[in-house]
Amino acid sequence: MRSSRRLRSLLAVPAALALALAGLAAPSAASAPGPETAGQYVVTGPRTGQQRSQVARTGAAINAVRAGGVEVSAIPSEVRAIRRLGFAVRPAPVQTANPSAAPSTAATSYHTFAEMRQEVDSVVAAHPAIARQFVVGKSYQGRDIVGVKISDNVATDENEPEVMIIANIHARERLTAEQALDYIGQLTTGYGSNSRITNLVNSREIYVMPMVNPDGQVYDMTSDTQPGRMWRKNRQPNPTSTGTDLNRNFAYKWGCCGGSSGNGSSETYRGTGPESATETKVLADFVRSRVVGGKQQLGMFLDIHSDAELVLWPFGYTYSNTVPGSMSADEEAAHRTIGRELAGTNGFAPEQSSDLYITDGTTDDYTWGQQRIFSFTFELAGGSFYPAPSAIAGEVQRSREALLRLTDYADCPYRAIGKQSQYCA
Repeated sequence: MRSSRRLRSLLAVPAALALALAGLAAPSAASAPGPETAGQYVVTGPRTGQQRSQVARTGAAINAVRAGGVEVSAIPSEVRAIRRLGFAVRPAPVQTANPSAAPSTAATSYHTFAEMRQEVDSVVAAHPAIARQFVVGKSYQGRDIVGVKISDNVATDENEPEVMIIANIHARERLTAEQALDYIGQLTTGYGSNSRITNLVNSREIYVMPMVNPDGQVYDMTSDTQPGRMWRKNRQPNPTSTGTDLNRNFAYKWGCCGGSSGNGSSETYRGTGPESATETKVLADFVRSRVVGGKQQLGMFLDIHSDAELVLWPFGYTYSNTVPGSMSADEEAAHRTIGRELAGTNGFAPEQSSDLYITDGTTDDYTWGQQRIFSFTFELAGGSFYPAPSAIAGEVQRSREALLRLTDYADCPYRAIGKQSQYCA
């Protein structure tokens, strides 16, 4: 996730918090430092994007922006670095169990990986004329990274505008997979009865991938501590610990700007090199595969995160709105105008990614910066990474209209600024 401007219920896993607090003591000089464990903290003081970027530069993952401070996942060395910046750090209050659901329900009301596969199988079986399952590749631990292609002539690669939507790149952000599955259902059940949806399916090729970090999702969900492990990364071993932040591992401005960490224990560990994480390379290979006849077919990309109620657009690595050769004034205006329109439908806040804090090696910086696919990130709501099961339906409902509008713009995003004749003739 990126961050939030609204007050949040604070999250923490008790076991991880205890380990993190214990780890605040300096390591013995006689022993080599081992892997550090992340805990959940509230940092008081950062109020501007630049100050939040200072916090992010330590490697801490910013979970939410609150009035007067930020909530972070951080390992002990990062906590010490944040304090050296002059900011106060305190443990986040422990999240209590949702009284409306038993602990087992809190962990299983969201789709498990196996249940997601079953749901995809069912949708494809029920709508074979417009829905086709595909496997884009394997995760580090060998799980299929699956998607659903939706189009009228679904078995044919037609010359139609394409849309790519991914979710659950951060394991603990479970609501994102529910949003992706809901959109698959919205398109397939609405086809033939809803003229707007029918027209979109007939004129687009839409690729939806509900769980692109399946190993991390399975690990986060199979926990004795409810509602989850607060796991963010994938499960690929690294030189000092486990996992790479897939949303810091893409091959555009990788590790360039203080928006990720080189520490394997960090929540924002960027990997040993661009696309060093198995899942990142799988996704990037798919994006590259959509270059047909020298032209990128994908016209729109969306990465769904939680839980900050935001619509974001590139770039994350720089505060500049325009970048010569990378983001022209018209390209920025089209991104900004579409972003604001989408946010107007779901009540989220629209802004350029770096307005929050600097990041590098991210999905939408890559898809736009290297591939020139108009790119957005949704940060869903819900109040935590694990909203109560009763909240799922209402939260995914909020972004249904935004997803339809995003899909519609795939043919010519410059329509948003009235320049379709100049760019899309």
